Amino acid sequence: MAVYDRWHKSRAKPGDPTCKEHDKPPTTDHGKGERWQVRWRDEQGDQKKRNFEKKAEADAYDAKVRNDLKTGDYVDPKAGKVTFRQRGDMWLASATFGQAVSDHIAMRLRVHIYPTFGHLEMRILANQPSLIQKWIKSLQGKLAPTYIKVLFAHVSAVFSAAVEDRVIPRNPCQAKGMKLPPIVKGKVQPWLFEWVDAMRAALPERYEAMTDIGAGLGLRQGEIFGLSVDDVDFLRRVVHVRRQVKVIRGRLVYGLPKGDKERDVPLPESVALRLSAHLAATPAVKVDLPWDRLDGEHKQHRLIFTTVTGKAVHRDYFNETFWRPGLVTAGVVPPPAKGEKRKSYREHGMHALRHFYASVLLDGGESIKALSEYLGHHDPGFTLRTYTHLMPSSEDRTRKAVDAVFGAHNSPASALIVPAAGNREA
Repeated sequence: MAVYDRWHKSRAKPGDPTCKEHDKPPTTDHGKGERWQVRWRDEQGDQKKRNFEKKAEADAYDAKVRNDLKTGDYVDPKAGKVTFRQRGDMWLASATFGQAVSDHIAMRLRVHIYPTFGHLEMRILANQPSLIQKWIKSLQGKLAPTYIKVLFAHVSAVFSAAVEDRVIPRNPCQAKGMKLPPIVKGKVQPWLFEWVDAMRAALPERYEAMTDIGAGLGLRQGEIFGLSVDDVDFLRRVVHVRRQVKVIRGRLVYGLPKGDKERDVPLPESVALRLSAHLAATPAVKVDLPWDRLDGEHKQHRLIFTTVTGKAVHRDYFNETFWRPGLVTAGVVPPPAKGEKRKSYREHGMHALRHFYASVLLDGGESIKALSEYLGHHDPGFTLRTYTHLMPSSEDRTRKAVDAVFGAHNSPASALIVPAAGNREA
């Protein structure tokens, strides 16, 4: 590595004329462009160079490149000329997401990210975190804060991969001043048992037991659709949650449960009896679907819930045809006004059964750790943050503990008698 004077010859021949300004033999580039040039070879041995106007700047850059090559932090200045779209497509193509997740991410990149800075070079974005912050601000008021956080995570992942590949020196999303809109989460309001029971009656007979699985085992909708009779151990009273039915480009495939995490859930006797009655009336049907991808290996499972034609249940069809109308029939939501389009009522989706399950277990004294395992959460902290307001207070636990002891023995009175107000001795 070295710093070269582009305007003057380093080895002058006798008789070479000199320039009037510096009294040195000029090169053919004399007076053209920046005078000082840093030359070096990268880790692959390729020759690199960069010009500077002042020698002090060239010397400083020369020292930096020397140090970066020595410490392994060297980044080719030209590598960052690739656009964000090019790096984003490269990142997604090399990621190990399932096809459904990849499709969703590709849509988010195409709709919400690329139009803003997909055409910009990575080196520009890496040095201007303000461009990312400006993009975040443009999304506020249009998208939910939780969705903006998801988009930001995708952008940050693209930059992090570029840093690992030595395309850029830093991830602008990790700048100290970077701020996301605050997320104000509403508290989960679990259904009453009366709603669960009414919803069961509102569904077609072949789907009634779905409410028992959701409210009694805490399974997600896709896991209910993917539950096989072979996953239910009636003798040991346990259900093995091994798969879900998910949608990719409008078509159904099998896949692992959310987070690629299988789990076991205790099977209460009451749920076992209802499920047994359902299977007696509507036997399981063997359904063939590809695994995880549309071109994945085909697998067959005897599904507990299928359509009248013996196919796996499509969530969009089920929600629109049975669940949302059922909410009205069950009295959970009011009927739409005449001429009004039916609302989605996301808080009353099938996930409400899962919240009911969590509330029942917590009210019964189950631990957050156990509940987290039964729900298939990776982090018990997430379970705690979601359901902490449903946990019985210390006063409730005290009353129940004492009542449990006194209730096991003969009580002196069969009814609570409240004394009339009067003078009391201290």
